[in-house]
Amino acid sequence: MRVIDADGTQLGIMPTKQALEVSLEKNLDLVKIAPTATPPVCRIMDYGKYRFEQAKREKEARKNQHVVEIKEIRLSLNIDVHDFNTKLGHAKRFLKEGNKVKVSIRFRGREMGHPEIGLNTMKRFAEALGEEANVEKQPKLEGRHMIMFLAAKPQK
Repeated sequence: MRVIDADGTQLGIMPTKQALEVSLEKNLDLVKIAPTATPPVCRIMDYGKYRFEQAKREKEARKNQHVVEIKEIRLSLNIDVHDFNTKLGHAKRFLKEGNKVKVSIRFRGREMGHPEIGLNTMKRFAEALGEEANVEKQPKLEGRHMIMFLAAKPQK
């Protein structure tokens, strides 16, 4: 097997027993890096220290990533101007935080006969967020709910 020392220098090709003896002399571990290669490649290293540093790097990577959540905003069919603007402000805040926004309208009773009013409200909402958001999924009527998804525009 091909053996690489702890500092990265190649010790050459040697039998497994000899490689184990060399690693024991240095009080380190013999770790198989590429078992499918011919000959197999092994490295002499402190495996415990390697695992610790790898876990530390993974923890740091997890800390820096942001999980995108879907925040829901419910509109009504005959929403007033102030309520509309309030919901708009919430949506802008959610998008600024990097989350996606699910906008929904629930049709009750006779409102089911006028889905075009809900569609107009949804389009008005999307146009008001035109600078901050892209429509990810167009408004669609699913049962008694009309749903639309918005995502923040990529930063330039």
